[in-house]
Amino acid sequence: MSLAGKHIAILGVGRSGRAAAALALREGARVSAWDAADAAAFDGMPVGVEIHPNAAEAEGYELVADLVVVSPGIDTFGSYVAAFSRHAGEVIGEVEFASRFYQGQIVGITGTNGKTTTTELIERILSHAALGGTACGNYGMPFAEVVLQANPPATVALELSSFQLETIRTLRPVVAVWLNFAPDHMDRYPSIDAYRAAKLRIFKNQTSADVAVVRCGEDLPQLAARVVTFSTTDPAADWYSEGHVIHHGGEACLDLDHDTSLRGLHNAENAMAAFGACQALGVSLLMMREALSGYAPPPHRCELIRTLDGVEYLNDSKATNLHALESALRSQTRPVILIAGGKEKGLDYGPLTPLLKEKAKAVVTFGQIARPLADLFSQVVDCEAVMDLSAAVATARSLAPRGSTVLLSPGTSSFDQFTGYEQRGNTFRDLVHQLR
Repeated sequence: MSLAGKHIAILGVGRSGRAAAALALREGARVSAWDAADAAAFDGMPVGVEIHPNAAEAEGYELVADLVVVSPGIDTFGSYVAAFSRHAGEVIGEVEFASRFYQGQIVGITGTNGKTTTTELIERILSHAALGGTACGNYGMPFAEVVLQANPPATVALELSSFQLETIRTLRPVVAVWLNFAPDHMDRYPSIDAYRAAKLRIFKNQTSADVAVVRCGEDLPQLAARVVTFSTTDPAADWYSEGHVIHHGGEACLDLDHDTSLRGLHNAENAMAAFGACQALGVSLLMMREALSGYAPPPHRCELIRTLDGVEYLNDSKATNLHALESALRSQTRPVILIAGGKEKGLDYGPLTPLLKEKAKAVVTFGQIARPLADLFSQVVDCEAVMDLSAAVATARSLAPRGSTVLLSPGTSSFDQFTGYEQRGNTFRDLVHQLR
């Protein structure tokens, strides 16, 4: 794709916009950058880019460009993009733009939950196998930054959000990973079907020479790629785990409890998806097992803090909404003492009660919504309300028998008592390490 002499307009000047602008400049284009923000937002934009702060739709209608590159944070189907697209030869996103100048192999990862952990696992395995595997896209660095490197990696682990997938045209993952699907981003999409259609675009350009790694039971159309399955419910899947050991072809491949800090059925799924993707690229089971030895998930995402008196303590502080709490709770294979609560966001926790009845031995609530949560949850499970996280940890320990899990998965934001989920999770970690 030659950009010499062409006008490339970058819409949105965050990190991905700056990377796309730098790549367009490298390829000989005339580059302009547009954003509704003021001039300060353009700091770090490469020299040589024409900047247009405070850009309104009226200016977009006048713009003539060969290509408009849209940042993922901007609604592709909104009036702002429509204005800037009026006289554009083509409208794509930064990920699609970068892919046109990348010569290596793409492992694309999408799903409603688990994308980042799976992307990290794939990066770790491919790096160990000397195949590159740099994490980029929705997680890690922008894809365009990877392409700009003097020696780009042979393979990338490209996390793809629905927003990024909306604008792909030619991007083709040699391996596409579909983790799961659940309603999300309904503030951006007119329907669940529209959100699902955006996600399904990850398979758009795959051929029979490619591989699709998919979770058993997902409602997917007929795929052109060879399908590899993983499951925590169907032993007949290509990759199977009951939540503790990963099996493939009748062979035990990885003991999650012994060899890693990954816990829960959802993390077993993430690990199996990573194994399936990397095996498709020729990585041996031995090398994959070596790569994940000692692996711990990212902080605040079902992070195993310690095991004390036979009780595991998991930090899932990043669960700031009901869907994340439900996912964490559903994934547990041991009796759970749930710690939940925080800021009042007006959420309806009622639909969670059947799962609590199934999974939780007890619940400890804290923070601004401690009392109303306790009143609701006590209908199906023993529940205690306390003031703060320190009291919650102490109470949870007193309620947790050997063989159980104390799970901090608040289900709401932290801004009643903390500056963010990170501070909340770090406080939980400190409190658990202080237990004797």
